[in-house]
Parts: sequence; C-alpha cells; structure tokens
Amino acid sequence: MTEEAQRVINAMDEVEAIPDPEERARAISEVLADQAARAKKWRDDRRKFVLEQRAMKPKAVPYRKIAAMLGVSLRTVQDIEAGYSGSGKDRPRATQAEE
Repeated sequence: MTEEAQRVINAMDEVEAIPDPEERARAISEVLADQAARAKKWRDDRRKFVLEQRAMKPKAVPYRKIAAMLGVSLRTVQDIEAGYSGSGKDRPRATQAEE
C-alpha cells in the first residue's frame, strides 16, 4: 500500500475513534461530502492512466500488468477502460452493450 493511501486510511480510523458521537457524526458527514465531490475526479484520473497504458506504442501494456500496477483485478482494469464504474450485478451484458 502506498504511504499516501495508508495516511488517508489512518485518518479515517481516527474519525471512527472520535469519542463524542455528535462530533464523530459531523466529521463523518464532512468526509463523506468531500469524498462524493472527489470520487468522479479520482475515477477519471485512474481511467486516464489506464487508457494511456493501453495506448502505449508500439505495444499496449497488458491488462494483467496494469492490474498488478494498480493492485486491482484484471476485470476491474477492463471495466475502467470501458468507462464502467457501477456494481458488477448491474454490469450490462455484452449483447445489451452492443445495442
């Protein structure tokens, strides 16, 4: 795990450990509001990276290598490339996507 990601996770752990329920709930609300605003940008940034790797010349970086670089599954990389970010249960079937 990257140092930056670990710091964010540690900060979220600190929010969960706030002893006063009202203060904890307020902090959770603030974090959730920021996360909602930031999530689209982060998805776009990650997709841009995947698309850049796949567009490499003379040979695209393989899905498996990108998956290892990002610490995600091969299917997740394929979904990112396709611009899909929803729940797996709601993923359109190939026949639906072609229509």
